[in-house]
Amino acid sequence: MLVAAAVCPCPPLLVPDVAAGAAPELDAARAAVTDALGVLAASRPDLLVVVGPAGKSGRGPHPEGTRGSFSGFGVDLDVCLGRPAAGDANRDTDGAGSGSPERGLPPSLAVAAWLLERTGWSDAPVEGLGVGEPLEAERCVETGARIGGRAGRVALLVMGDASACRTLKAPGYLDERAEAFDAEVARALGAADVAALKALDIDLAYELKAAGRAPWQVLAGAAEGAGLGGALLYDDAPYGVGYLVAAWS
Repeated sequence: MLVAAAVCPCPPLLVPDVAAGAAPELDAARAAVTDALGVLAASRPDLLVVVGPAGKSGRGPHPEGTRGSFSGFGVDLDVCLGRPAAGDANRDTDGAGSGSPERGLPPSLAVAAWLLERTGWSDAPVEGLGVGEPLEAERCVETGARIGGRAGRVALLVMGDASACRTLKAPGYLDERAEAFDAEVARALGAADVAALKALDIDLAYELKAAGRAPWQVLAGAAEGAGLGGALLYDDAPYGVGYLVAAWS
């Protein structure tokens, strides 16, 4: 059963080494993420599942010990999802996943791994799941429900950005619909409104380049019937991209 969740943005810029001179600009977001991860630790889960957006090569399960790298962003920095597996950092030790040992973490899960390492996570085993933008809402919800039943006490770390169309200089340029979309997502995350997350407009999310849509709907499926409350810890749009941090418990 889901006992806690943390919702975090997933830009590699959260990692100071990647952000370089711009690192202080996201200090408030990092502080909020640290608080959200504290809620996960306080829930004493039996299993932590990290869910984040991924391209085709990164979709599917990523077992504990899978490695990730920020070399694609010009930084010589490697991370590991949870504890390294004995003998092989990418080996699936419990048979629960089907990740290929040759592939590493997608960027969203690499950011999550860095966050967990930064906060010294050692409270429970960790698994990752990369979800693709095309995944329908129904399948997201079904996936979340399965995750929620994986252990007696399950926690979720949900990675994903809101719209990328908040300003003229945003990656998706300015779209007048973006601010209202982000405001509704922020409200739903702050209120732990499962029904509102399930009802997010998939086409609109795609047009606004909201990478968190599918992970948020996985969260909705996992939280169905769990009776969790929510708190919105951060809501801003640096660089024209909506970054949201929330904690459910």
